[in-house]
Amino acid sequence: MKKIITLWIGLLIIVAGAKAQSSTVKNAAKSVFTLTTFKQDGSILASSRGVFVDNQGTAISAWTPFVGAARAVVVDAKGNKLDVEALIGANELYDVCKFRVNGTTVGAPLASSPAASGSKVWLVGYSLKAPDIQSATIKSVETFMQTYTYYIFSTLAPDNATGSPYVNQNGQVIGLLQLSTANSDVCATDARFINSFTLTGLSINDPVLNRCGIRTGMPDKQEDALLTLMLANDRRDSLQRMGYVDAFIRKFPKLSDGYTARALSLVNSDQFSAAATEMETAIKQVDKKDEAHSSYAKVIYQKEMYKNDKPFTAWNLDKALDEARKAYEINPQPLYLHQQAQIIYGKGDYQKAYDLFLSLTKTPLRNGELYYEAAQCKSHLKAPKSEIMALLDSAVVACPQPLNSVAAPYVLARGAEWESVGDYRKAVADYNLYDSLMLGRPISSQFYYTREQCEIKIRQFQQALNDIARAILLTPDEPTYWAEKSSLHLRVNQLKEAIQSARRCIELAPDYADGYVLLGVALVQNKDKTAGLQALQKAKDLGDSRADDLIKKYK
Repeated sequence: MKKIITLWIGLLIIVAGAKAQSSTVKNAAKSVFTLTTFKQDGSILASSRGVFVDNQGTAISAWTPFVGAARAVVVDAKGNKLDVEALIGANELYDVCKFRVNGTTVGAPLASSPAASGSKVWLVGYSLKAPDIQSATIKSVETFMQTYTYYIFSTLAPDNATGSPYVNQNGQVIGLLQLSTANSDVCATDARFINSFTLTGLSINDPVLNRCGIRTGMPDKQEDALLTLMLANDRRDSLQRMGYVDAFIRKFPKLSDGYTARALSLVNSDQFSAAATEMETAIKQVDKKDEAHSSYAKVIYQKEMYKNDKPFTAWNLDKALDEARKAYEINPQPLYLHQQAQIIYGKGDYQKAYDLFLSLTKTPLRNGELYYEAAQCKSHLKAPKSEIMALLDSAVVACPQPLNSVAAPYVLARGAEWESVGDYRKAVADYNLYDSLMLGRPISSQFYYTREQCEIKIRQFQQALNDIARAILLTPDEPTYWAEKSSLHLRVNQLKEAIQSARRCIELAPDYADGYVLLGVALVQNKDKTAGLQALQKAKDLGDSRADDLIKKYK
């Protein structure tokens, strides 16, 4: 009898333990969701499973369904549909990702330590009714990145279970189900690894995340968020761009940057009244009122300088100047005086702007830009070239030494000034310096064309040929460059190359007379007089005044 009672008590303990274990595992089912991604045209792209890891909408799942997706939705265990708002991170190798949905969720706890080989775990599927739970045994484990675990199971996976979580006896998620691409194994990637994905300021440019049309999230750190906001401005998709702006304002409502970005976007779409309202809101909401007033001045200035043909009576450069002065009154920083000087320059009061720019060179703000702007003022005031050149020299000297890309625009401006006074050798020297300072950074084809023109003046023909070739490499469909190349080959008696370049010019611009003139001269000099005269006749037919004289000369 005593043995029977002992056995009965033992069975009660086992059953109670099983029930407790079952309860914690079942709770994890509340966090499982089904994921559906959609193409740009609205058709379904893919579906998968996943699990929420907190109560603020953070989720982990497989990555493949997101590749090529324009949007995505999840349906939680209660049947609620939630839009995927932003991506947080992804890893193509392990085919996993982390994202955030728009709404509150039921998060499952993550295991703080890995499960051991031979352990019993449970695969928790998605269901709107009774939890869909299956037991599984870990066949083996592999460690990756010195910290995380890759699980291999001895059981088969049910259909449509990819992305479903495996949980331990405490209902803690250990990993997400994956099917091996190499064999029939069922695997799982450590949930801790997936949850470790975080946003940085450069996440917006992550090539993996950019394979999906859903925007990335806004980082928590202010400096990272500001970088994201800046990079978002380069996005072609206006809706996605504004999504970043809205996310920034939600996360940092006391900073002026988000409001300013939104206002500038409104200005770009000619919604000036809405932009004004946005900046008035910024002035009320942000902590640093000086920054808000300065930003308002910036928005007005941008509109007045680049959209002056579309009047908005509430705004003008005087209003911009007033906002910049308010910023300075709140916080008398040289930066706000610089802004005032730029607005005054925009108004056309060049002497007053010059005086202010030059006075700022005696403050801690001293930099090359101030001297360059002062030089621009002097140019408008028709000052002697020597005064302008002295200011440009100062602009270069004020830059960090040894010179780097910061000095490049001032060196370029000085080179252009040397060119304007006919000192082509000094112009080429500055253009060469600019080229070296811009090493690794994009340079326009126009720069190489300009330098080529100066090199011809000082008879540096090989350098000129190199530069016109670079200009063509950057802008291969510009007929002017091909005509210039043909002319230069003619000058150095490279007739075959001159003919080829002229013909390419004609292909690009059949009505461009220069191409036919150059082709005609090159053919005649290459002993093909008949074809040369035909080309010159075509130039004459197009109205080129030189062609008739050349025809008379070569007949």
